[in-house]
Amino acid sequence: MPIRQRFEYQGVEGARVGRLNRGINTTFVVYRLGETVIDTGPSNQWSSVRRFLDSRPPRQLLLTHHHEDHSGNAARIAQRFGLTPLAPELGRAKLASGYRTPPIQRFIWGRPYPVQTEPLPERIRLISGDTLTAVATPGHAKDLTCFHWPERGWLFSGDLYISKSLRYLRADEELQLLMHSIHKVLQLEFEVVFCPHRGVVEQGHQALSEKLENLKQLCHQARHLRQQGLDEQEMVRRLLGPEDWLAKVSFYNISKGNLVRQAARVSLGGLGG
Repeated sequence: MPIRQRFEYQGVEGARVGRLNRGINTTFVVYRLGETVIDTGPSNQWSSVRRFLDSRPPRQLLLTHHHEDHSGNAARIAQRFGLTPLAPELGRAKLASGYRTPPIQRFIWGRPYPVQTEPLPERIRLISGDTLTAVATPGHAKDLTCFHWPERGWLFSGDLYISKSLRYLRADEELQLLMHSIHKVLQLEFEVVFCPHRGVVEQGHQALSEKLENLKQLCHQARHLRQQGLDEQEMVRRLLGPEDWLAKVSFYNISKGNLVRQAARVSLGGLGG
């Protein structure tokens, strides 16, 4: 599969890859800042990622978290370019040993390959001499980490953003933590978000703020329906529509029910609403 899109934004290069092109979550953008690469793309897209990286061999690889679309090529990149990836501490054991992924995720992304990493420091010095700040943002994954570049007003967001409105949640995601992580990041100064699925979001601070507000509204609505005594299936139908093919093919690992169930339990204290 060829690279679906290559682009450059104020010195940041991006390559969008993906086996499928059925919605924003089925493609992935690998970002390169000079000789530093952020995330790796999925293992089933290695030939495209390799071509992108061979044009300017990286000397540094940063991982936002362990999920297979973000780390799937880390071992290959490490071997090909003679480097050791830097990864959040909470994900390093899984990266080292490998882990099982559900069938639908293996179909879309491929499987991850074990890779040895070094701990990601709080302040990451780029080859250029500039510095990124690592910001822990758990919720989507326990080890999810964003990279903030305050001098540029940029945020490399991992999977913190993706979309202004969530319709599904993975069984292993924690909505309460996710919302607090968004709130935490919104205290930082940035404007542009580099999302590995959505792409470059120029009004990124506003977009993340709108995502948090949409989630708070969903929580209010879910709590109200629960207080009325509705069962979960009816709550899902009213708020997001009935479960669809994604829930079925993932055996409900990714579902609307996961989102609504947690939304009804979220405490909005500390989130301004």
